[in-house]
Amino acid sequence: MSLPSAIVPSRLDDLIGRARREVDEGRMPGFQLAVGFECDIVYAEAYGEARDDARFHTYSAVKPTVSLTAMELAADGLFDLDDPVASILPTFGTNGKEAVTVSQVLLHKGGFPGAPMAPRIAADRDARLQRYETWRTTWEPGTRFEYHPSSAHWVLADLIEEVSGRAYADVITERVMEPAGQPRWLAIPEPEQGDITDVYCVGEPVDPAEFEAQFGVALPVTEVTDDALTSFNDPAVRAMGQPGGGGITSASGFASWYQAILHDDGEILRPEVKHDALNVIRQTHKDAMGVSANRTHAFILAGDDGRANGRGHGHTVSSMTFGHGGARGQLAWADPASGVSFGFMTHGLQRHRLQDSRRSVAISTKAGLLTTPVD
Repeated sequence: MSLPSAIVPSRLDDLIGRARREVDEGRMPGFQLAVGFECDIVYAEAYGEARDDARFHTYSAVKPTVSLTAMELAADGLFDLDDPVASILPTFGTNGKEAVTVSQVLLHKGGFPGAPMAPRIAADRDARLQRYETWRTTWEPGTRFEYHPSSAHWVLADLIEEVSGRAYADVITERVMEPAGQPRWLAIPEPEQGDITDVYCVGEPVDPAEFEAQFGVALPVTEVTDDALTSFNDPAVRAMGQPGGGGITSASGFASWYQAILHDDGEILRPEVKHDALNVIRQTHKDAMGVSANRTHAFILAGDDGRANGRGHGHTVSSMTFGHGGARGQLAWADPASGVSFGFMTHGLQRHRLQDSRRSVAISTKAGLLTTPVD
């Protein structure tokens, strides 16, 4: 494919070389990489063990598709983002969650970050609704940011089902995927899973003392464990479509979807929803690393405080770059200033948290320079 004149070939070579180094030096088994520009994919490759025609696990990078669907349904007038969740899902209104709003759930302000949802329960909507009744808040809702790896988006999924009367994955696909030229990312039927790449863990875990010396805080302990991540290899888990992390796509799928959202003129999102999702920072509480969350109702914005790298973006993207990464190195974002969107996916889940973070920042930093002329 020929490059548009705005993409500097030497910058693209730098990006490709930096990504390939991870495979060549043995830190990653393979990857897909894709660059979007002007509503098209202008470069894509698979390297190492990765295949061009494969799909990969998005993990949390699927979250914006769920959030945007909830925002669109609210714009339809089916509920208000400031409504208590319990006014829509009555079983949610217990144990300190009575006043938690939909907006707070979208912004990881709900106070139930580690609320459990076992797969056998998650697969049954009635069981999920009963489970919400047992969940408890661990801090006062609205007062802080703590990432909700899976719990918040189960709630959003059931809100979508409650107000639409249909399966959440179907609604998400129809509302924000198909209009963007994308197929289903969530709840892939088992007969259609043949091109999905199994994940496995690589490397050794970081020494907690090394992590604390680097960041000044203890290594966070969350539900995002090796076992939890590799459980997505189970065809039944893939078919269920866990809304907080069960997405399936390719790097080109990421870059294409972000191009569609970036250039959307009302065919996918209402203008007010797009403005809110891409521009209005509503969550500025600091995360466990002391970095402002900089979240809209759907995306993480890079910001202009010099801490974009702490939010999963590179050092060189503009402050309005919006995106959401996934566990162990899945990258997806678009930069309105340059017009570039970027997707990066791997099936080799790096256990070493520092190596994982450094790699992601380095690759996104190279991608952020693609339209910058060489001095």
